[in-house]
Amino acid sequence: MKKGVIITIDGPSAAGKGTVARKLSKRLKIGYLDTGAMYRAIALLSKRKDVCSEDDSAMEELLRAVRITFFTGEDLTPRVLLNNEDVTEAIRVPDISALSSDVARCAAVRGRLREMQREIGSSGDIVAEGRDMGTYVFPEAEHKFFLDASASERARRRWLELREKGQDIALQEVALQMEKRDKQDTERRLAPLHPAPDAVIIDTNTLTADGVVDYILKAIQGAHG
Repeated sequence: MKKGVIITIDGPSAAGKGTVARKLSKRLKIGYLDTGAMYRAIALLSKRKDVCSEDDSAMEELLRAVRITFFTGEDLTPRVLLNNEDVTEAIRVPDISALSSDVARCAAVRGRLREMQREIGSSGDIVAEGRDMGTYVFPEAEHKFFLDASASERARRRWLELREKGQDIALQEVALQMEKRDKQDTERRLAPLHPAPDAVIIDTNTLTADGVVDYILKAIQGAHG
């Protein structure tokens, strides 16, 4: 793969894009950008500061002092810093997940995070994962992929993930939360969730994460002859 390449991986919640993006970045030995974590971090901060995501002026004020960075922990897992505080676990709880979708509809938030994301990806050699990487943030990306799976399968995956983290929640509740999130993501006015016209769409229902990574690598290799 040539230098300066941006690979985007978009898709709805629990389609597998986070796991796939991390594995792909390791296989290719290039950077990994978790944009969903950035929106979750803003959601966490807005909750702590009691700022409504629909209050544009308040959100703009909140964004002025925000700094989001990533680092690799001792166990080699990606960690998220919000103004120098490690919030990796704090942003992965259900209420912050739901709030991040509300925050993502705020034009000020999307604009500011888009600036940060494009700055991070300015030199290329990065796997960018999110919901609008191939359409809004990096429309010029050379390789674009969109992962999807059935709503029931995605809800099951998220439910298992939460149970492994010790969170006691019913599968039905997870499914309802995910249905609401999907509706918000696909119907929002600014940068709604949908595949880029030139994205390769991958159904992950019956594929393992490694299987998806292999598929992506073959597609990239094929594009480069």
